[in-house]
Amino acid sequence: MGEFVSVEVADQIATIRLDRPKMNALNGQVQREIAEAARIVDADPGAQAVILYGGERVFAAGADIKEMADMSYADMSAHSGTLQACFTAVARIGKPVIAAITGYALGGGCELALCADFRVAGESARLGQPEILLGIIPGAGGTQRLPRLVGPARAKDLIFTGRHVTAAEALEIGLVDRVVPDEQVYTAALEWAATFVGGPAVALRAAKQAVDQGLEVDLDTGLEIERLQFSGLFATDDAKAGMRAFAEKTKPKFTGR
Repeated sequence: MGEFVSVEVADQIATIRLDRPKMNALNGQVQREIAEAARIVDADPGAQAVILYGGERVFAAGADIKEMADMSYADMSAHSGTLQACFTAVARIGKPVIAAITGYALGGGCELALCADFRVAGESARLGQPEILLGIIPGAGGTQRLPRLVGPARAKDLIFTGRHVTAAEALEIGLVDRVVPDEQVYTAALEWAATFVGGPAVALRAAKQAVDQGLEVDLDTGLEIERLQFSGLFATDDAKAGMRAFAEKTKPKFTGR
């Protein structure tokens, strides 16, 4: 669909594929194409799960430093909002999203992976937020999504030092969820995504919204978000089908309605 970002759907699993040789540097065009891909898969009823993939060699090595180097404060002040909006479009895909990480996921690449619900990494993958080594800080969600995932102390360690972590350490601190041999990364992501195919799409979207929105508010407000999502699902055909199948001891057939 784009010059550097494509969307392919097979077996009800959408793959958002980055392909900007050599390192999938995330320049402005790639960012815009990622946002458009996110909107496409979110709206596609034929896609029930999503994989973010940069190919066999690298996930994404970060932002395009050459593009940013000559930007002034005024330039970046205008651009940074667009940058965050592009990544937020991925985070708001109302379906399970899995990042399949090979090679480097650094800077903006790590921030893109943070927008997924789950992360599968190859054994030789390296992740990190090295922006501090350039005299700047993460600007596409790293200072916000990373501490929410791994805790503030671990996030500060990665952000303050700019160091890369191995796949093994990333698994230990909760930055990734599974580590597999490099050649099995995409296959493992596909197998995981397939577990959501045929599921209750409306309930999955509601669950994702309840968790994500609840993390941003106090407990009482979060419980109200949950209550409203929970109650609303009783108006769906899927809820009726699921509870009927439970009573009849049969497998439910969900329609996404």
